[in-house]
Amino acid sequence: MFRDVAVSLDPTVSPDPTVLDGFLAAADAHPGRTAIADDGRSLSYAALRTRVRAVADRLGPGPGVVAVPAIHTPDTVAGLLGVWLAGGAYCPVDPAFPAARRQAMLTAAGCQIRLDPNLGGHGGAELAYILFTSGSTGEPKPVLTPQAAIGAAVRSVRELFGLTPADRVLQFASLSWDTCFEEILPTLTSGACLVFHPDAYAGSFPRLLRMLDRERVTVLNLPTAFWHELVGYLRESGQPLPASLRLVIVGGEPVRPARLADWHALPTGGRPRLLNTYGCTETTLITHAAELTAAGSGGSPAAGQVPIGRPLPHVVERLSAEGELLIGGPSLAAGYRGLPAATAARFVTVDSARFFRTGDRVRRLPDGSLVPAGRIDQELKVRGIRVDPAEVEAHIAAHPAVGAVAVTGVRVADHTVLAAYVIAAGPHTDPAGLPASIVDHLRGRVPAHLVPSRIRVVERLAYTATGKLDRRRIEETLA
Repeated sequence: MFRDVAVSLDPTVSPDPTVLDGFLAAADAHPGRTAIADDGRSLSYAALRTRVRAVADRLGPGPGVVAVPAIHTPDTVAGLLGVWLAGGAYCPVDPAFPAARRQAMLTAAGCQIRLDPNLGGHGGAELAYILFTSGSTGEPKPVLTPQAAIGAAVRSVRELFGLTPADRVLQFASLSWDTCFEEILPTLTSGACLVFHPDAYAGSFPRLLRMLDRERVTVLNLPTAFWHELVGYLRESGQPLPASLRLVIVGGEPVRPARLADWHALPTGGRPRLLNTYGCTETTLITHAAELTAAGSGGSPAAGQVPIGRPLPHVVERLSAEGELLIGGPSLAAGYRGLPAATAARFVTVDSARFFRTGDRVRRLPDGSLVPAGRIDQELKVRGIRVDPAEVEAHIAAHPAVGAVAVTGVRVADHTVLAAYVIAAGPHTDPAGLPASIVDHLRGRVPAHLVPSRIRVVERLAYTATGKLDRRRIEETLA
């Protein structure tokens, strides 16, 4: 189940106590309570603690960074906490990703069959986990998150959600993305119950709602695009939300005012509480939140804007002259492993303090909360996942029949999808068959969110006056 990733570390240094010891304290206080409900099966806090210790014993002290299959099961949670108990760092790898992508991730993380203590870099005992974001080179960018960062974020998120041992929190997010830590870690440091169930991932709103009711789920954390679709279903079907649900959290991309109006029009009696949240992988979980429970609260649909809110207690924010949001404070990642230039470009010093350049433009409302105002770069959000179009372009350009390519985002209903525009490499290429050939090429190399939903063969692309690809003018040029 486990593979070791090589980093240097001091095995005598214990992991950050805030999160791990928070779980152990919850297990001591609530040994008989259900820590994880898994499709009719229950795992108590005492039993989960036993599994965590077994993982740590299996790994031995100071295992480095450990690659763990990211599967929706209690074993993944035990792996996460067990790696930390052993003094290592966690690196989730989705088994559903193509083999080439998994290998690229393990290589980027410095993964080896056995620990190489001479690799150098960040100390494993201080490192909590490695996750990956999209990069323009076509290779995954490994983000190094310290124990102190996840500890600071979990404290704030636990308070923001108001979690108690009575809560039952659905584990919905992909275990390859940091949103899953918003579900897992505040829950298991509160004595609450984490709920796994296959109906959460079945793609059926009726099954999801029945399961939420049956499992008495109280807290639901959803990508904004998924929530948009759920609200549309609730409006059209008339199906009620489960009575158990007290809190819904959304995040990943801007909330559409029309869908917020639909939400407020549902016959919910003022419940559940609705939170719009914002954060980046490099800033660890949530950094900003806005209460959207009451109609018109925190920005109304009529105003054409829905805020991301104000910073959480652990967060320091700055706005650049261009309106870019900069995030500082103790929850910042250490940088990108093995990519000093990329780290220097995104992690900057302002007023003698370290900040992360989010790339998001924002505006400040009179009440002090922030409203999204687009990107300063080309990054997109696809189902809540950050995608650099240049990464997709790099993979498509590797196809032997592609001469040039441009990738952009187009709006379809309530979400953004990737669209690729390609120029054939030569006159002998069959333009009718090229899109399908590109899809086959990508499916063997990248995860599904990097495969464009639309691929169009064109005769020309749009460029700026300086000769750079102008993604914003592609549709205009083709019209």
